[in-house]
Amino acid sequence: MASVDGMEDQIGALGLVLDALVLFNTRYVDAAVNQLRADGFDVHDEGVARLSPFVRHHIHMLGRYSFQLPELPGGLRPLRDPDVAGDERR
Repeated sequence: MASVDGMEDQIGALGLVLDALVLFNTRYVDAAVNQLRADGFDVHDEGVARLSPFVRHHIHMLGRYSFQLPELPGGLRPLRDPDVAGDERR
């Protein structure tokens, strides 16, 4: 049964990744359409309705990722101290 549970976890994780991808693409396509319209381009609603948020060529599907985080001012925030009552920082 463990393999079935593992497969269900993988399917759930894949669904979460797909949801995040669709949200990311939807926000950026909306921003691009709004910018085109602001720049004076004649963007028809009929054409926008045909756009799909399922574009994925910009996603590395093989799991090779590079995360280059910017330097945070002041470094990391303080960690919660489990030995101090009332320390609710998260």
